[in-house]
Amino acid sequence: MPSDLPSVPLDPWVSGAPVAAEDVYLTPVGLLSGLNAPDGQPLAGTALSFTQVEVAVRRPDAVARKVMDLHDLAAWAMVAGVGPALERRLAALSAPRPAFAGLDLSRPLVMGIVNVTPDSFSDGGDYAAADAAIAHGRALMAAGADILDIGGESTRPGAAPVSPAEEAARVVPVIRALAAAGATLSVDTRHAPVMAAALDAGAHIINDISALEGDPDSLALVAARGCPVVLMHMQGDPRTMQLEPRYTDAALDVMDYLMARVEACVAAGIPRGRIAIDPGIGFGKTVAHNLDILRHTALYHGTGCALLVGLSRKRFLAALSRGEAPKDRLAGSLAGGLACLDRGAHVLRVHDVAETVQARALWQALHGRDI
Repeated sequence: MPSDLPSVPLDPWVSGAPVAAEDVYLTPVGLLSGLNAPDGQPLAGTALSFTQVEVAVRRPDAVARKVMDLHDLAAWAMVAGVGPALERRLAALSAPRPAFAGLDLSRPLVMGIVNVTPDSFSDGGDYAAADAAIAHGRALMAAGADILDIGGESTRPGAAPVSPAEEAARVVPVIRALAAAGATLSVDTRHAPVMAAALDAGAHIINDISALEGDPDSLALVAARGCPVVLMHMQGDPRTMQLEPRYTDAALDVMDYLMARVEACVAAGIPRGRIAIDPGIGFGKTVAHNLDILRHTALYHGTGCALLVGLSRKRFLAALSRGEAPKDRLAGSLAGGLACLDRGAHVLRVHDVAETVQARALWQALHGRDI
């Protein structure tokens, strides 16, 4: 018979409380070197393992969070009716990632930034000329960059768009020269014609801030060309993204978007192993949003994809400190990058390659991995 009592959401941690699998999120926490956590689950093929997860359950008016060890998680999942779904989530968190553009992801990779632009937020104009960009790319290779990311359009907050023709004219000569030098190359673009021209010139990876949504032809192009792709989250576009970004829950909202984009790519014929995801630090986020996302970096391993994080020299670092200029944000960039490695990031996208490579060497040595 119907109840006269009002319908009230149940505490999700109460035995038997109903939970929908799509409303449950798992973030590995308490991550340790695999040497120190022999009973833990491996984290996405990295040097880390985990024995606990933060479980987040979305409700219409709130998000409930609780840290559980893996045994308690299994018991709760069964009574909540989401056991099989959470087993699949744990498998996605644990599975080693295949090589990305031929690069082994069992050790962190460093992606060096080459901005062939007059107006990028950090080094706009420094390498706008092709010869200067090529020389800079070679210097980053010598400093230890595993990948070079070549961009011809500034996507700093408030930046005006650049025509695909102009963007291609900027990046293609640089890509062609650095490909000849043996670099593994990514092109940072949201325009399908630029993607095609860059791949023809020798680029290996597409890095798209619009997650293949910015150009109606980009999804099919990447699927047809069989190249790896980085899908980034961005709220809005560069002209508007920092005006008033809003989220219900920043970390979870970004996860929902990235999961949806990964599934769209898989449905279009792009295998999950050729996809990396990027939570888009600074792209339509406040300082608080960025911090929430970074604290939950390990959440994004639940996509089953490689994880790239780019926070180098971003404005939020200065907002947390003393308002330093972009080129004076090295310390914060390194601290943030190492924190992401502690949460299993596979790739760090950075301006300061030599310093990041040195920091990575210490991180690897502390975690028992060869340098």
